[in-house]
Amino acid sequence: MEKIIDAKGLACPQPVVLTRKALLENDSVTVLVDNETAKENIKRLAENSGCTLSIKQETDGTFFIYLAKTESSISPASSADEKKELNPGTGPDVFVISSDTMGEGNDELGAALMKAFIHTISDLDYLPDTVIFYNTGVKLTARNSDVLEDLKKLQDSGVELLVCGTCANFFNMKEEVSAGTISNMYDIAGAMSRAGRIVKP
Repeated sequence: MEKIIDAKGLACPQPVVLTRKALLENDSVTVLVDNETAKENIKRLAENSGCTLSIKQETDGTFFIYLAKTESSISPASSADEKKELNPGTGPDVFVISSDTMGEGNDELGAALMKAFIHTISDLDYLPDTVIFYNTGVKLTARNSDVLEDLKKLQDSGVELLVCGTCANFFNMKEEVSAGTISNMYDIAGAMSRAGRIVKP
């Protein structure tokens, strides 16, 4: 069965996320994108998963990308349990987010990068056990946050979200926290000390 995905106009990483999900349930997928970045990202996905690939560009700039599974294709993990089995490390995976932007330089770009990062976490090959938010990172958990739905999705998948209570009080937003558990430095330090791996974007 072939699946057709119209990903024109979608920002990174949405075209790849949609393609990965479609490959879980279909033997072949045709993806429509309208920029080089999306084309190259889907090309890498095909190469990494062992799919055959063909690309055709129309005169309007649209790329038609056809991916087909082979006998050697590796499907993306489809559940949190499968993802965890792929990563049997020596301790929990902990992501620590200390800012509502990613990287240094332009804040507008940094906010867009952080939004994409949070959205992508749930589609990694394996989910983190805990995500810790402190300093301005706690603003991502507010009820008006652009990534709130993604954080709730992670929480529903069993990922523990710890929100620094001191930080929430400092920004006078304790009542605004709408994802995760308001925590304390003892619990945060404990989670980090037990971690087998700590990731900081």
